[in-house]
Amino acid sequence: MEKETDKNTFYSHDLPSTKMDTKVMAKRDEKIQVAMIGLCGCWGCTLSFLDIDERIIGLLEKVAITRSSLTDIKRIPKRCKIAFVEGGVANEENIETLEHFRENCDIMISVGACAVWGGVPAMRNDVSLKDCLTEAYVCNVGAVTGDKPVIPYHKDLPRITNKVYPCHEVVKMDYFIPGCPPDGDAIFKVLDDLANGREVNLPTSLTRYD
Repeated sequence: MEKETDKNTFYSHDLPSTKMDTKVMAKRDEKIQVAMIGLCGCWGCTLSFLDIDERIIGLLEKVAITRSSLTDIKRIPKRCKIAFVEGGVANEENIETLEHFRENCDIMISVGACAVWGGVPAMRNDVSLKDCLTEAYVCNVGAVTGDKPVIPYHKDLPRITNKVYPCHEVVKMDYFIPGCPPDGDAIFKVLDDLANGREVNLPTSLTRYD
């Protein structure tokens, strides 16, 4: 009869190897650090990044993805070589995030129509912010009935900017990948060029707006 094992006992082979983890982290740190962020947009450009498909496997030999919606890392942990930015700037939190990226990344890339020129969110630029909020929360047919509709406000909510701005009007951007959303091939081409030390050369054939 086998001796019953204490369920609270931990064996060395059940624990992660600190020595191995150190080697893995050291190898990761040697790679080109890449960060990504989505500001005011639909996140369609992030899906285009996933459209790189299996080609990303080869790139992962050279690059390491740090802060991104794919890794759920909230802040850039160390200086990055490349940053992809999706979405325009629509509130103070977007501004702070974009400035944080510019301070910690060497190369900044606007990805998609919203980051490049403001995109669909920038359609509100033709009317005042007050009118936008009134229409959305007070006059909208979906507004809560009964109590008087109010525009939500809380100190933890980022303050909305009067207009939606493209990223380059807030910080310097180095490259632009147009499209709504851009093709995964276009994102791959730019990342592959930068990862291999080539000058970025994005052919117009890879530009799409559908």
